[in-house]
Formats: sequence, structure tokens, C-alpha cells
Amino acid sequence: MRDGWIRVPVGADADRWATRSGCRRVLLIVHNVTSATRLLDVVGLFRDDLRVQLLATCPGTSPFRSGTSELLAALGVPVLPWEQALDVGADLAVSASFGGQLHMVKGSLAVLSHGVGYNKRLATPDTGHRTPDTGHRTPDTGHRAPSALGADTGADPVFGLSPEWVLAEDGAPVADAMVLSHPTQLDRLRESCPEAADTAVLCGDPCFDRILAARPRRRAFRRALGVRPGQRLVLLNSTWNPTSLFGDGGDDGDDDARVRDASKGAPSDVLPLLLSHLPELPVDEYRIAAVLHPNVWHGHGPGQIRLWLDGAARAGLTLVDPVTDWRQALIAADAVVGDFGSVSYYAAAIGTPVLVAAPGVTVIEQASQIAEFVREAPRLDPYAPLRPQLDAVLTDGRVPPGPAALTTSCPGESAGRLRELFYRLIGIPEPAAPALLDPLPLPAHRPARATAPLRVLTEVGHREVSLRRFAAARYEPDGPGDGHLAVHEDTLDPGALDLADLILQHTPPGRPDDPRLGPPRQWAAEVLDRHRSCALAALVTGPDSCTAVDRTGRAWELTGHGLDPAAAASALLAWRAAHSGGVEPAELAVRSGGTVHRVAVTPSR
Repeated sequence: MRDGWIRVPVGADADRWATRSGCRRVLLIVHNVTSATRLLDVVGLFRDDLRVQLLATCPGTSPFRSGTSELLAALGVPVLPWEQALDVGADLAVSASFGGQLHMVKGSLAVLSHGVGYNKRLATPDTGHRTPDTGHRTPDTGHRAPSALGADTGADPVFGLSPEWVLAEDGAPVADAMVLSHPTQLDRLRESCPEAADTAVLCGDPCFDRILAARPRRRAFRRALGVRPGQRLVLLNSTWNPTSLFGDGGDDGDDDARVRDASKGAPSDVLPLLLSHLPELPVDEYRIAAVLHPNVWHGHGPGQIRLWLDGAARAGLTLVDPVTDWRQALIAADAVVGDFGSVSYYAAAIGTPVLVAAPGVTVIEQASQIAEFVREAPRLDPYAPLRPQLDAVLTDGRVPPGPAALTTSCPGESAGRLRELFYRLIGIPEPAAPALLDPLPLPAHRPARATAPLRVLTEVGHREVSLRRFAAARYEPDGPGDGHLAVHEDTLDPGALDLADLILQHTPPGRPDDPRLGPPRQWAAEVLDRHRSCALAALVTGPDSCTAVDRTGRAWELTGHGLDPAAAASALLAWRAAHSGGVEPAELAVRSGGTVHRVAVTPSR
């Protein structure tokens, strides 16, 4: 027995130790976190089958290995070293990527796509480069892709479609079953590598089917992300690659991009320009979240990603888990600012408008469905104000027709088709129960919380206050009304508290009487004593309520369904400033954008 090899439920003496030793083996080949997410989509197809034992292994060839071992541990199935996996084999091996020594796996092999089909180019030996996934030169099969796929023109072949990727050294297909989601992908495979066409099986897209099945829960997903009535959820999305939205070469030489002012030049890095425009969006009208490709997240490290986006997060941006919650965020979104990755394509497929910030012209294969999409979708101008561009796509609401038609040819059928394929390859009958994919879970509640200073513009009527709040605004916002500064007690720059008209704090969720803060009046008295320029302190005690206290010790309970309690505190501050000496009404109408919220104003004893 070699060091590190497991002994149960497989191994030289596994029959002695295993409680159920007669199971058929299904081996999940996990190259990285990205491919794991697609394998997790289909694990449930083996539920309740006492005849099947799941195993997992990692070839160790992907440069994006960070996070893989933790994900496999969470999956909770036995993990074999790659060498042992090759030694013992399986009745069925399932991979969601090419690369590594897949052709050496003993048993039937099914390969799923880990995106919307195969769209990206990856270098091969013909160009003098190494394949990114294996670190080794891909065997020269003697085949070249047709010019329609770029090989004859010297371009890199398409990952997952070209002979260099899908054929073994002897010219035989690597996979016994290559799972595709649409006949157009089969047409491209036949054109690029006819030797592998007979292995293709049209089974649909389980990832997309889970999205479709979860769409009726959109409102719940929006509430989980803290999207309030009247807010629009804008999802920033980036795939991995230097030419992606998050990359430092977002404008990748697209000759069709509009001609810009010569003094500005072409942006080599779209991300900082986009981030600089986020403060233009009123926080009560726009909710911002971001979904980054697992290769970005784990390639650079979650801690580094959080540091890079710290300012945006303090202004209210939420980073969405790229494994468990990205689809729920996609369903919840009103608009997506994205690139040439699959997430942006899925968004368009369910009818969500997409602004393409990085078209990936040098990376994606131009005959692919994603290339057609980015050519037709509206482009983000990173130099222009962001809000008018978002409002334009939200008002128009149209998306290119390709994604809805080409993502899958059999929506809702992937579970049945994939299970039939898997069990046919294993060589045993399917279970009698229906084949079903796991429903998307409801994410944890993650309301927006801006700790960056808020510049607030208000217009006050008799019993109505209109307000707009801007987080981390570098300049005084344009528009009518009086202004004040609201600052969270946990702001990064404590000096901002000395300039604040309103100071805010939140109790932990479910703990309105947090002993660390003390009762609202006590907390407010301490804050107002430390910051003599502050007129009002407000402690947010729940999703719709806060207690506001002024310098005289007068206190009010503010309650208004759907409105950020911090905004209600700003409205009260503005009303009292405009009606000095007046008695506060029992109810204030607070207008934010096109939404009017009713806020109960109750004196607190």
C-alpha cells in the first residue's frame, strides 16, 4: 500500500473493511473548483442508490488548485490520490474538464462542459505553447482544426472541441461520452474533430436547468441579498483571464469598439473605471453585488479579492459566493455588467439585460455562441457615467435572442437524459424514482451595509421627505435639496465622524439589545458626547427599525417596511431641520427614487 492511498472503500484489502463492498464505482474527476461546481450539479442523480459508491480524485494538473481540497472535504465522499484512481479505475468516471491523463482512466468516461458549451481558445503545441491545464505539451495528433475554428490561420484551437484536446495520443477520443447541450455544439465538433463526433450526447445543461427551476423563488433570492422595494439589483460579473472584466486588459483590441477621444486612449483596465462610477448610483435605488469566476477567487485568493474591492464593499457592494450562491444572485438581478463568460450568457438566456464591459475578442472563438452574443449585446462605455447606461438597458429590457435559444435544446430534461447516460455507461438499470436535480438553496441573508460616508440630499415638504444617498461620493452630488453627511461608527476613517451630521450603528442581526453597545439611549449619548458636531445618532435595531436620539436626549422609534432604517433617520434629521420647533408627525412619507415609503415616527420613552 503506497503512502496516502486509501484502504476503504477501495484498496487492496477493501473487501475486508468496507461495509458495502459490492457497489459500482463512480469517480468524480475534479480538476479545480470551477469544474467541481458542474460535477456538484449531477451528484444528486445517484441519490438513494445503494448500488453506487461515489469517489473523487484530483489530477493535480490545473494551475487553479486552491480551494479544491476544501470543496472535496465538504462533499464528504472518499478522495483518492490520482495515482490510486488510475490504478483502481471505476465503472464510470465523470469529468467537467479536459486536461490531465484522462485517457488513462480505467472505465467509461463522460465529460461535461464547465460552461455554456466550448467557446475559449487555449494554446497548443502547434503554437509553441503549453496547455494551461496540464503543464505539458499536448500530443500532436496530426490533425488540424478547419479554418472556421481558427487553426489554419494560426490561432489557438478551441478548448473542448479541437483534436488536440479531445483525442488521445493514438487518435482515439478521450471520452466515451462527450456531453453537449445544443446541436450547434455538435455541428462545431463535427467540423473541428469528426473523429470525436460519435461520442457526443445531447443531454442539455444541468446548471441552466437548476436556474430555470429556481426562477419562481426570485423574490426570496432578492430578499436574501437585501434588495429593498424600489431597488434595482446590478450584478457585476467577471470570468477569469487578463481580458476579462476583472482583468487588467479589459479592452482587448476590439476594433468595433467606438472611437474614443484621443486624449483618453483605449482603456487597458476597465475595472478601476467601473469602480469609480459606482458612487454615482444612489444606494436606495441600486443594490450592487459581484460574482467572480472561481479561478479569479481562488487564483488570487479570497483575501486579496476582498482587499482589492474593500472600498466598493464599504460602499455597499456584496461579494457573492462563486460556488453556492451565484445562480441565485443571477436570478435576482435586474441587470448584469459582465463580459464573455458563461454567467453573462446565462443572464441573457433568462432575459436579464447585460452590458458587456469586456468582449474577449482575442480569447473566444468567433464562431461560438458567446462570440455572437457579445457582438450583439450593448457595450459599456467605461468613460461615460454609469447610471444613464444602466437606465437605458433597464428601460429597453431587450436582450439578444441567441442565449435563450442556444443555451440548451432540451430545457428541463438534463436530469433524465444524464442519468440514463450514466447508468448505461455503468451497465446497470436506472432507479425507478424520477431523476431530479437538487434545487438551489436559499442563500443566507446578506443586507447591504455601507460603512463609507453617505452624502445625503433631501427635499422636505409638510409630511414628506425626498432623499438620495450616495456612498463614498468624491464630490458633492448634483441636484436640488439640502445636504448632510451620515457616517457609520465603523467607518474606515474615524476623522469623518467629526464631520458627521448623523452617526449610524447597527446591532447584530437578531440582537437588538447587544450588551456591547448598550441600550440605544446610552449608545447615542456616548456617541454624541464624543462627536460634538453631530446632531442625531441612530442605532439600527432590525431590518426595518431604528432608534434615533438627538442632543437633548429626545428619542424616536422609526419603523418603515422596505426602507433602510438609516435612510429613515436621515429623513427625520432633514424634517426637523426644516421644521425647527415643530412637532414631528406620527408618520413621514419618505420618497426614494420612484418609491414612497411610510415611516412611523414614535416618541421613545
